[in-house]
Amino acid sequence: MAILGIARMGRPILKQRAEEVIDFNNERLDGLIESMTETMANEGGIGLAAPQVFVPLRTVVFLIPEERNNGQSVAITAMINPSISPIGDEVSEGLESCLSVPGLAGIVPRWNKIRYTYQDHKGKEYERIAEGFHARVVQHECDHLDGILYPMRMSDLSTLAFTEVIQRLADEQAEHEPEGAGMVGQEGQTSNSGVIERTQSD
Repeated sequence: MAILGIARMGRPILKQRAEEVIDFNNERLDGLIESMTETMANEGGIGLAAPQVFVPLRTVVFLIPEERNNGQSVAITAMINPSISPIGDEVSEGLESCLSVPGLAGIVPRWNKIRYTYQDHKGKEYERIAEGFHARVVQHECDHLDGILYPMRMSDLSTLAFTEVIQRLADEQAEHEPEGAGMVGQEGQTSNSGVIERTQSD
């Protein structure tokens, strides 16, 4: 298909509620999902919402690498018209970044366990339960469908920082730790993937 441009923070489309998809099983929808998947891979991402590529539809693609989710991977999934409900009231903090907010990351509170439903490109309905990093990714991406970027969820804006600074500080701390003690290095892992795992939270 095609590599799509990424809308950056400040674009009006990122502030709006996306529209429900009502027309399924057609070439335009299939093409959008394929292009979003290619764009996500090209950007080194793990999640992408349609508004981020200037399309105001309630559509998300994501994947969960096993190394970032306690050995449990989730294959590339296209979610249409997703809905989220929390399971319990436990909230965890985690470091997140976003393709639409490049170069920055901040600590965001999210429900630790959720139930989410969605439709596929043919309109078939699915339901999943997710927790930890999986739940965080789904919440992050679905927020885009309601015009919410992760800085709007942050409870402490002082944690917002450049990813290169976070990585540098993590590298410096790792150098001063005894060999084999490096847990903090996880927190400093940065990329443009959309969500960055923070060991003590996820």
